Formats: sequence, structure tokens, C-alpha cells
Amino acid sequence: MNNDSSIDQIAAMLREEATRLGPGARLPSSREIMRRHNVSPVTVSRAIAHLTAEGRVVTRPGSGAFVAQRVSGTSEAPDLSWQTVALGDRVVDEGPTAALLGGAPEGVVPLTGGYLHPGLRPDKQLAAAAARAVRRPDAWAMPPLTGLPELRRWFARQAGGDVTAADALIVSGGQAALTHAFRALAAPGTPVLVETPTYPGAMASAKAAGLRATAVPVDEEGVRPDLLAEAFAVTGARVFYCQPTLQNPTGATLPLERRLQVLEVARAAGAFVIEDDYARYLTEHTPPSLASMDDHGSVVHVGSLTKILSPSLRVAAVVARGPAAHRLRASQLVESFFVARPLQETALEFVGSPAWGRHLTAVQTEIRTRREALAAALAAHMPQAELRLLPIGGMHLWVRLPAEVDENALVEAARVNGVLVSPGRMYYPSEPPGPHVRLTHIAAAHLSELREGVRRLAGALAHVAT
Repeated sequence: MNNDSSIDQIAAMLREEATRLGPGARLPSSREIMRRHNVSPVTVSRAIAHLTAEGRVVTRPGSGAFVAQRVSGTSEAPDLSWQTVALGDRVVDEGPTAALLGGAPEGVVPLTGGYLHPGLRPDKQLAAAAARAVRRPDAWAMPPLTGLPELRRWFARQAGGDVTAADALIVSGGQAALTHAFRALAAPGTPVLVETPTYPGAMASAKAAGLRATAVPVDEEGVRPDLLAEAFAVTGARVFYCQPTLQNPTGATLPLERRLQVLEVARAAGAFVIEDDYARYLTEHTPPSLASMDDHGSVVHVGSLTKILSPSLRVAAVVARGPAAHRLRASQLVESFFVARPLQETALEFVGSPAWGRHLTAVQTEIRTRREALAAALAAHMPQAELRLLPIGGMHLWVRLPAEVDENALVEAARVNGVLVSPGRMYYPSEPPGPHVRLTHIAAAHLSELREGVRRLAGALAHVAT
């Protein structure tokens, strides 16, 4: 008998044996099968492998082969607990990021979120830009791997200084840019410095890259350069993530002097600075980017159109130079090849049209109005809450609560009372100094809804404080 037929015959015999014995029973040993049927160890091994692939048999090293439990279509769900062991302990908590992206139920006021209310988005103008974009002759062709040259040039001009199109890489949104940056700039298991408090999505990206976040405190003018220098010295970190303009959640903006100090500290440490410039278009008073002041290749700059236009316009750019730029391009290439050309063409059409300037003016005016309305409502209805900084723009206010307030209890009571707020704890990579909430003014439909949200939050605060 040839080898293939021997394997088939042994496999058929073992199927019959498995059916007769029933689930959980131990099949004859390999040695016993070899003796009975005068076959080689290889034949027995391959026959058992066939049955294992069919799901009829499970093997246990050192114990033998056993009849597998048969699962019917109507039985309970399979036990997937084995995956916990196989996956290891690098768990990424998506909860805070998912919470920020979630919508508010009907009748609930959203004082949280990170995108413009639909009424503030330029949806019609974006649709018109998309219609023009897809009529271009090469709209559906493969784009250059690093992005359309004209779009890269536009992002380079936004970053400022001597940044050129060759320094820019088009990626699928700011969050993807952070993921690429963390993976490219630091090895798994190494520390990364972050502001505290900071954007939860950045902490999640850093953890997904296997990095350990170390907190560097901020004050009303942003990160403190003296503590940043100390953190570099103590940890040996080579990457610092920050939001120099309208830091999320505090709203702090680094003044020019501190920007220069941060760059000097990074140079002295031989470290990179990931500049998340997410809020560049959310203020009328945009300071120069760190990238525009960098002549040492220290800054990896992230700019995005998503916050100012639409959550679905996932178009951003990463600016970097030298070997860091090469690593970022490699990360983009192996993960997703390139950003879809119609999306890039749409972004280019929009920012090159008169609609772009009109939209910026309208949103910045609305931000100023809403920011002042939210601050006034807090002063009127929640005087016990402390607002240390009124930011120069952005979407949020960072509010410190009385020390005795249970932050989690307040957030839950607010939800029950019909208003959503972001708990402060989710913004801290280490222990928070006290209870806070981040309040967003841009997601509400109008000013009256914004004021109603604060009134409901005040009611929840009075309930948990009693």
C-alpha cells in the first residue's frame, strides 16, 4: 500500500474509533496504532493531523490524542478564553477614545466630543469639492505613495518656516499620524514623555506601540520646560508628545519663549518632539509651530483637516526630516500603502477654494461666541467650579471641581440628568491631582442648548455634593 492510501486508511479508522468512543475519550496511542496496522510513525502522525484539522481530535503533548467536543450550531458560544494566554498582556484600553467618539442620545445635551456640530460643518461645500475632484482625469488612479505633491505642499506651508513638500507625508487622519509617529520613533518597551493631563487617544496609541508613558506637568502656559528636562534625564526617554497650541484638555498655549525652551531641552536630550497641531484652525491667534522653529530635525509635526472640516475627512500630514521621515514613510507604506486619492483630491479642492477662508472665519467666530457663553453659564450656575484658563480658541474648557466631589459619581449623575461630560481622570497617564471635567462647547446644537447643558450639570453637581 502506498503512503497516501495508508494515511487515508488510518485516518478513516480513527474517525470510526472517535465516533465509537465519544467526546473526551483518549484514542489509542501512536505506538499501539503502529503495532496494530504495521505502519510507520510518520503515517500515524499525518493521519492524526488530518483529524485535528477536521476538528475531530485534539492533541495534548505528553498525554496523547483525544476525541474533540463536537459543537452544534445551536449550542452555547465557543470558549475563547485561550486567546487571553496567546495574546499576552499588551492590552489597549479603547474605552476613553470610544467615549469621546460616541454620540449623544436624543434629548441629551453633548458637552463632550471632539468634532464640529453638523450645523457647523461645510457639508455642501465639501460635497461640491468632492464632485469636482472625482471629475479630474486621474482621480481614481493610484496616488504617489507619500501623497499628492500639491497637498503636501499645502500642508508644508501651513507648518511654516522652511518646511517643504518633500518633508510632508499624507496619512489617514491625525490619529493615524500619532500611531505612525510612536511606532517609528521609539522601540517597544521604552518610555515616552507626555503632558499631564493629555489627549487619551495619544496615550492609547503609545500603549499600542508598546511604549510606557511618563507624565510631565503643564500649567496655564503649557508644559513646564524645567520639568521636561528633568523627565528626560530621569527616564532616558527620546520622545516627547505635546500639543503646544490649545492643549487638550486644558486649552493652554505655549508662548514663544517656552516653545524655544522646549526645543532646546529636546536638542540637549537628543530627543524627538511629536507636535500634535490639531487645533491650528480653531483659533484666530495661531502662534508659530514648533516645526517652523526647528533647525535640528527634532520636531515631528502632525497637522490635520479633520477637526476643522469633518470627522470623515481623514486627511492629515506628518512632517519630518532625515531617518525619522524614512521610518514614518515605511510605517505608512506597510500599513495602508497610501491615502485614497479621491479623498486627497477633495481636500485639495476644498482648501484651494474660497469656501475654505469663509469656513475658517465662520467657525472661529462661532468658537469665540460659544466659549464665552459656556464660561458665562458656568459662572452663573456652577460658581464652585474653577475655570483657571479661558483659552484663545479650541473646543473645550477644563474645569476643576471641589476636592470633595466624586468625579465618577458626577459624570453618572449628569448622564442621568440629560447631559454628557468627559471625566477628567481619562486625561491623566498617572494619578490626577483632583477631580475635573472637560466641557465641550462645539458639539451642542446652539447656545440655548449649551446653557441648558450647564444647568443640568449644575443640578447633577448639587445632587452628588449633598
